[in-house]
Amino acid sequence: MSDYRAPTGAAATTGGNRYKTVQHKLKTLGAAMDLAASELEQLLRKMRMNAQRAEGLAVGIANAELDRKFIEMTNQVAIALGGAAGEVQKLHETAQEVSGLATDARRTHARLYEGLDTIRSGRKERTPKPGFFAR
Repeated sequence: MSDYRAPTGAAATTGGNRYKTVQHKLKTLGAAMDLAASELEQLLRKMRMNAQRAEGLAVGIANAELDRKFIEMTNQVAIALGGAAGEVQKLHETAQEVSGLATDARRTHARLYEGLDTIRSGRKERTPKPGFFAR
């Protein structure tokens, strides 16, 4: 089994939609995806190495002239590990993409709303709820 644990301090998916909260959530998401991509890269290397070792073991079994079924089973393990490594590669690429998109979303959000947040945070008066002036 995997020893993966969710990152501590992860932003909750519910709660406030204030500027700083959204910025924190996007930053946390990007960091979590960076960590996942790093761990997936390590897993990918290990899987490829194990696939090569299994393939070499199959050759060794064949050279030792053991029963053919052991050669086939070992080859199947090598093939399965290679196939799983390909899927881990896709997952790794997806984690990297999500990390980049979270960073882009954070920058866009900052560009659009940072000024408003600065104004709202800097004044003593409370801001009316959305829709107040539309009545």
